[in-house]
Amino acid sequence: MAQNMQTYVGLDTHKKFVFGCVKNKDGNILFEQKFKNEPHSIDTFLLNVDKDSKIALESSSCWQYIFDYLVDQGYNVFLSNPAKTRLIGESKKKTDVEDARKLADLLRMNMLPLSYAAPLHIRMQRQITRHRASLVSMRTQTKNKIHAILRRHGITTELNDCFTQKGLEYLESIDLPMCDRFELDQYIGILRHYSKKIQDTQERIEEIAADDPYAKIVMTHVGMSHYSSLMVVAEIADIRRFCSCKKLVSFAGLNPSVSQSGEKCYLGNISKQGSKHLRWILIQCANIAAQKDKKLKSYYMKKKLGKGHNKAIVAVARKMLINIYVMLKHNITYDHLRANKAS
Repeated sequence: MAQNMQTYVGLDTHKKFVFGCVKNKDGNILFEQKFKNEPHSIDTFLLNVDKDSKIALESSSCWQYIFDYLVDQGYNVFLSNPAKTRLIGESKKKTDVEDARKLADLLRMNMLPLSYAAPLHIRMQRQITRHRASLVSMRTQTKNKIHAILRRHGITTELNDCFTQKGLEYLESIDLPMCDRFELDQYIGILRHYSKKIQDTQERIEEIAADDPYAKIVMTHVGMSHYSSLMVVAEIADIRRFCSCKKLVSFAGLNPSVSQSGEKCYLGNISKQGSKHLRWILIQCANIAAQKDKKLKSYYMKKKLGKGHNKAIVAVARKMLINIYVMLKHNITYDHLRANKAS
């Protein structure tokens, strides 16, 4: 292949293999190959790719390893948005070959819809906060299994929470048939294991958040903890990505959906597009903030009168995100933000 010739590469990535297509500026195929998704095979394919080439791959479950590997090799790599790529380059043929060719063509024509490729430290923050959320979800499933056993035998308890230390001791003392007793003991053991792992993860999150300047800013907002602050910062990543607070609210899916017909325009429920993790953690924190902050509580009560609890909490979450946008944009604490608003 001629050196210093601008080429465009599309990579259709899968767990075990990758299909690569190299095209020139006129759209002619210079080279195509299916190869294993491992370093040696990638290096062999790259022998046919000039260093000044542009490479596109879709944001999928296995994009991070290949993306980082190519960047480390000095290539100019672009991460595409799969949903938008399908809309632009829709084809009757849906094969690995066609997908790779489509990526190369969209890149060549400067029409590739891009996804944000977060830097490594942001991805690590996302990973550990999402990991904690996953552990809590699995612990909740285990608690539901225990409740199901109790209901099966018509057992009720006067304890407000049967999963405290006292509650677990009570569960261990219940007289049950052998099979149910064995099952319950298993779930209690799993529950204790999850609680220990959640605590270990929480401690690591607190260490990371304490050293992150942006998490420390978000932590000053009422209702935000080490965990929620780090998750918000990780999901937002670079605040400069958003030119306005409306863009960030839309990214979180907290903006109302719009239905327009002729001269009539209807605002519906929130769009729920974008980052589900950011939307979820803000709604969780809004329930706390609406109780502890006088202005947010007043705002919540006003919204609740006409729209009910759920919509009122979503409105509080949206207002919190707008506050956080201003705080991160101007590097100020929540107290400073309130003081500026008061003045």
